[in-house]
Amino acid sequence: MNKEKLPKELMQAAWLIVLAAIPSMLDSTMVNIAVNRLQSDLHASLNMVQWGITGYVLAIAIAVPVAGYFIGHFNGKHVLNVALAAFAIFSVLSGLANSIDLFILFRIFQGLAGGFITLLNVTLIMSITPRNLLGRLMSVISVPIILAPILGPVIGGALVEYSNWRFIFFINLPICLISIFLNHWKLQDFLPTAKGSKLDFIGIILLSGLSASLIYGLVQGSENPSHFFNAQMLSFVALGIVLGLIYALYNRLRHGQVVLPLRFFKDRNYSAANIGIFFAGIAANGPLLLLPLYFQNSRGFSVIEAALIMIPQGLGMMVSRPRVGRLIDAIGAKSVVLVSSAICLLATLPFVFAGSHTSLIWLAIVLFVRGLGFSGLQMPMMTDIFVGLDRSDIPAASVGQRIIQNVGSSFGSAIVAVVITSVMLSQHTVNPLQGYQTAFLVSALMLIVIAIVAFFMSSKRLPKTA
Repeated sequence: MNKEKLPKELMQAAWLIVLAAIPSMLDSTMVNIAVNRLQSDLHASLNMVQWGITGYVLAIAIAVPVAGYFIGHFNGKHVLNVALAAFAIFSVLSGLANSIDLFILFRIFQGLAGGFITLLNVTLIMSITPRNLLGRLMSVISVPIILAPILGPVIGGALVEYSNWRFIFFINLPICLISIFLNHWKLQDFLPTAKGSKLDFIGIILLSGLSASLIYGLVQGSENPSHFFNAQMLSFVALGIVLGLIYALYNRLRHGQVVLPLRFFKDRNYSAANIGIFFAGIAANGPLLLLPLYFQNSRGFSVIEAALIMIPQGLGMMVSRPRVGRLIDAIGAKSVVLVSSAICLLATLPFVFAGSHTSLIWLAIVLFVRGLGFSGLQMPMMTDIFVGLDRSDIPAASVGQRIIQNVGSSFGSAIVAVVITSVMLSQHTVNPLQGYQTAFLVSALMLIVIAIVAFFMSSKRLPKTA
């Protein structure tokens, strides 16, 4: 039986939407490679520079529900173009920043725009694609998503090595301008679909404050590891806990009509999968910051050399990602996560013991295996979230999952920076190797937590719909 050909108009719209997503996809992988230069040029500590990464990812989490509201009330094409313009403007401002405070501020606004683009990328494509063509279309346009972990560090490394770290932000400007022009010229309108919906500003502010307070408390503790539980650290952690309790009360008063309804967590699959997604964000995003630092500072690699050694991990992800969906269908989400977490753990432990002269061939093989495993962590858990939920709950549950995923990622880079700083200060050394090894150990522990959580997931698949 011949497969139905993908319509030309559909492919054109899909590629235009994917082009719009490329700057934000590459940005998240390029910045990590430039951390050393950022520390040097902006005269900032690792803890401060990581806020440029953490703030960006936290802003994406904040933007997800806000973007959903705007899509429901305004033309999606116009929302996308405004988000692209904002992303371009704050990319340039991030590149022009001459202090770490301005850099962090502009990165937060860049992340807000990036969150809009990320949600629009999925939502707009889903809205124009017939269900019977969705799988084939996604397999075609997912190529840039698969290539981003490979190309991002290399492009970023080349720009930093042969030009200046500022150009990893300036490069977004022409791409965004081209995308805006093509969208205005060729992309169809996406009329608003939910003008009656309301935005839960209070819930968003409470969850954002909770996450930021806990992360800031951890960072404050690491600045003085001999007095980790100092007054500042405890006060910010306490503030985060209080905001969490206020959110729980707010959820009760609103009868669950909030940005992240807590009633969903009564479902075992939803709770287990979201806990797993949170820790997967830490286990995945933390090493994205950690690996370039290890290769540059402990191995003496140049920026471009550190970027090139990361290619095997991206290749591993590229090989396994297309096969994960079939594995979920064949053996269930629980089994895929258990196997994947075991593979990732085995490929993370070697870095706990890696020194300044460990074989690069061995580490390249380990990185490839690590990439194979990481593709099978988040996707099965994202699938298992919806098993057992009513169809009417899926949109709100999906928003909650995206928030938790991004908050976990923001904790990842923060925890890595905290561990490295704490170890270096407590050992009174400028050699960061032991700090890196300890941070890899923390990442390995996160993978063990994910494996434990996986036992509470289901082995079911979502029922096929007509």
